[in-house]
Amino acid sequence: MKKFTAGKYKQQQEYRSFTPSFINNRFIWDNPQIDVLLEKAGRLLGELNAYAELIPDVDFFIRMKVVKEARDSNLIEGTKTELDDVLLPQEEINPGKRDDWDEVQNYIKAMNFAIAKLPEPPLCLRLLKDAHKILLSGVRGQHRAPGEIRKSQNWIGGSTPSNAFLSHPPQQKFQIF
Repeated sequence: MKKFTAGKYKQQQEYRSFTPSFINNRFIWDNPQIDVLLEKAGRLLGELNAYAELIPDVDFFIRMKVVKEARDSNLIEGTKTELDDVLLPQEEINPGKRDDWDEVQNYIKAMNFAIAKLPEPPLCLRLLKDAHKILLSGVRGQHRAPGEIRKSQNWIGGSTPSNAFLSHPPQQKFQIF
């Protein structure tokens, strides 16, 4: 663990991307404090589970977490939807804000679709593609190959990968130990 690095930046043609290190290695540590922290984490998860039993409507709590995640994730894409607005019906949304509202609503629909399908094995690429179709249905990205795996480089911020805030690594095959 002393030599572990989270990843490294690599030059990819005209841009740099961050390639993460594999994390599915066997970890061995000699610091007993890690065992203490793991036990504490287990205890806190048990408390959280007990708390979930006390919540009158845990499904409502989960729905609100999905709503918040949808809104926060769409902020990365530049949408500006207030949490209060996300919960309003479409007819109450200012027409100038409807595109952003629609994108957040699609995120919620896609997330709920995927969560509902999880008990039906297998967890597969088809599930991700189907959720992606829902995500892009009827919104600004609807013509960007909904339900398909991207074939071009993706980036966040900037106008090209070379001046982007974050460029993802190119596709790579993953090892499983």
